Amino acid sequence: MTDQRSLPGFLLLEDGTLFRGRLDRAITPAVAEVVFTTNMTGYQEVYSDPSYQGQIVVMTAPMIGNYGINTEDPESGSPQVAGVVLRELSRSYSNWRASGDLRSWLAASNVPILEGVDTRRLTRHLRSVGVMRGVIGAGDEPDDEARAALDACPSMEGLDLASRVSTKSEYAWGDPRSSTHIVAYDYGIKRNILRLFEAEGCRVTVVPATTPHNEVLERSPDGVFLSNGPGDPAAVAYAPDTIRGLAAAGVPLFGICLGHQLLGLTFGGETVKMPYGHRGGNHPVKELATGRVLITSQNHGFAVRGDEQGVPGAPALEVTHVNLNDGTVEGLKHRDQPIFAVQYHPEAAPGPHDARPLFREFMETVRKTRV
Repeated sequence: MTDQRSLPGFLLLEDGTLFRGRLDRAITPAVAEVVFTTNMTGYQEVYSDPSYQGQIVVMTAPMIGNYGINTEDPESGSPQVAGVVLRELSRSYSNWRASGDLRSWLAASNVPILEGVDTRRLTRHLRSVGVMRGVIGAGDEPDDEARAALDACPSMEGLDLASRVSTKSEYAWGDPRSSTHIVAYDYGIKRNILRLFEAEGCRVTVVPATTPHNEVLERSPDGVFLSNGPGDPAAVAYAPDTIRGLAAAGVPLFGICLGHQLLGLTFGGETVKMPYGHRGGNHPVKELATGRVLITSQNHGFAVRGDEQGVPGAPALEVTHVNLNDGTVEGLKHRDQPIFAVQYHPEAAPGPHDARPLFREFMETVRKTRV
């Protein structure tokens, strides 16, 4: 049912395609890359994931917001998305953990919600043409202000967003008495990663993305984690030298998503922009060593160039996992050093949890190396 308080609004894509909908309040134009995710649940984790920084997110599930929001599930301190596009926003919510409604939570961070959009048509368009920049604006038709904002929006290629979302100062997580010390590079780290390291009995020191490797080695870490994050991995130009320094010291390394891409670049590989990326909780990934298929959560618009046979330019890396939908590289490990990474998200809080044992695998590597 149409909310009588709603205002007309629109999403204009850079190819000129227009999608009309409704806004719950007056807004200034919001511009960003427009992407879609197939998640059926976990919308609060999606909207608070720093990897979605600089993106307008289209939810393919037809109704969002029916279980509200809570204080336990956010992956960061606030919503990270530039805007939200929905078919229908639930005006009521019901869940024993809920502390409020989705609309108010997003409005508190000035994140616009455009609803009443034919998200099926929009998703099919993005799958056909590829993700592109867009603007959410108020009114029946785009005005000069909205078009000017869209023209000024930078392309995701070439953007280092990791340094934008990274912590500005280090902080600690977990039991300070723990004997196992992990240093985590924050390129846009999700809180559930830290919760899982804590569950494995670790204390974690989270450091800014630009921290030199020698400063990390001075802390004598048992292992180093390279986190997820937004933007173009090739633009994170300061990371490969840092990772090489850590690898040369023999420290076990584990990377997820952007961390996976940065490891690929460090050892000679390339990354490429995908037509529309992988975002959602239902992506099948094959583990090459066993033939086992994992159903995974994903959120990335770039990939390491390569296939089952390997990564061109990176002979030291072995491909361990591939995506069964398009054959893209989903996992890597170093042939001689205690280093591995995955493109998908084993820590995904809403699930699926097929790949969560990778954290335990990393801890086993850490303990073997320490001995």
